[in-house]
Amino acid sequence: MADNPYSKRPQDENIVENKELSLMEAMIPVVILIALLAYNISMKGGEMFGGYSNHIILLIGAAIATAVGLFNKTSVVTILQEIMENLRSVLVPILILFLVGALAGTWLISGIIPAMVYYGLQVLSPSYFLPATVVIAAIISLATGSSWTTSATVGIALIGIGKALGIPAGMIAGAVISGAYFGDKMSPLSDTTNLAPAMAGGELFSHIKYMTITTVPTILITIVIFSILSLTITATGNADVSNLLAVIDKTFYISPVLFTVPAVVIALIILLPNGPKDVSSTVIDSEGKTAETTPFIKKVKPLIALGAGVILAAIFAQVFQPSVLKGLPGTNIQDITTAILSDTAITTENEKLNELFSAGGVNGMLWTIYLILSAMVFGGVMDGIGALQRITKSLLSMATSVFGLFGTTVASCLGLNIIASDQYLAIVIPGKMFKNAFEDRGLAPENLSRTLEDSGTVTSVLIPWNTCGAYQSGVLGVGVVEYAAYAFFNWMSPIATLVVAALGIKIKQAVKRN
Repeated sequence: MADNPYSKRPQDENIVENKELSLMEAMIPVVILIALLAYNISMKGGEMFGGYSNHIILLIGAAIATAVGLFNKTSVVTILQEIMENLRSVLVPILILFLVGALAGTWLISGIIPAMVYYGLQVLSPSYFLPATVVIAAIISLATGSSWTTSATVGIALIGIGKALGIPAGMIAGAVISGAYFGDKMSPLSDTTNLAPAMAGGELFSHIKYMTITTVPTILITIVIFSILSLTITATGNADVSNLLAVIDKTFYISPVLFTVPAVVIALIILLPNGPKDVSSTVIDSEGKTAETTPFIKKVKPLIALGAGVILAAIFAQVFQPSVLKGLPGTNIQDITTAILSDTAITTENEKLNELFSAGGVNGMLWTIYLILSAMVFGGVMDGIGALQRITKSLLSMATSVFGLFGTTVASCLGLNIIASDQYLAIVIPGKMFKNAFEDRGLAPENLSRTLEDSGTVTSVLIPWNTCGAYQSGVLGVGVVEYAAYAFFNWMSPIATLVVAALGIKIKQAVKRN
């Protein structure tokens, strides 16, 4: 009778029976995965398996990787253990995503997001239209966590206003996209901002804070460039947004007092202590050395801050927006619950504002959560069979320095944006591939997560056949080739990450083990 694979410890199975995968074997799941993704985008319009095509393709890749592993005598136990470890590692990010969805819904019905839009629109002036466009798009994208929503609403309005002023459409679209992707990249409400640290093994707000090293200088340079461009343009006409302002003011109670809620959330994120050292647990590594883990309170701090933001926004909705709640179909409590859990849409007299003033609640985050889970299954199998290690070993043979490691990661993200045509996969796959490599070099996970965002998230919109490029071009009515040169923030971001790596500026080291 054959040996029962469950009777052996995974580590024994690896030592005794596993043979190291060849690079060709390790690449089989990746090649098939990319081929399926390319076919899905180019031939099936991204709908080969319906709205969850990427998820299913990742699971197909996981099945193929499992077959490769079994052929090389990797035990089922080893593969399952790696999958479970991967799923466990994203528990807190998934809980954060649930709260992000709830936050988006409650911040809408409480008037916080409309207030941000209202005050943002008022900074428009023909004399500094382009830099103002960057700022407005950034504010709204920060508030909503979505570059797509920003472009489809205020972005369209800004394109119309700019054209009326005689400003080239490519410049306007470049300004909109630069601001929108800055906000998308830096907002805790953004799915990619949550996805990157989840892949790298980091923490959301540490990731956002660390991104400021490259992101703030890049957006400031972008604003300066657009300010200089504004001086070269002769603008005529008036940037009239009075109708939009009037509709927002009529629908919501607008006041600076609404910003109390985001201020409290930010304060909690900054001021809430990480917790005493004795709250953290201690682990023993393979060499018998002890290593202190992240304090428990530090891990749950984002959950506390975002949870407080949801509760406060629900209270503010009751106090300041009774007319908004009255216009929704249920009772006040039912409407608030719906905003937290499901789709909420507030109807105004302006169709474009109607598109902006809608949120999906927790339900709106399920697509991203399912993608993370699918990616964790694929990554867990690839880890378990040794494929990621083999591929990373080959890639790292070209990275003989810390800069080489950053450069290889950037190239991988750009390559997947071009080949796979999806920004999520340009974050997920390199994130899983390079996680251990950054750890082995003693680099904190924030280095990897920032690089994933600098080169994966923001460059997707520069590729015409990428889902992001196709979407933005279609919505704004401006070709990718026409706006790409003016999307300064997007193409300067990977350059900034390489410059910082080359100069060794604030390269964060991992916490040293005792």
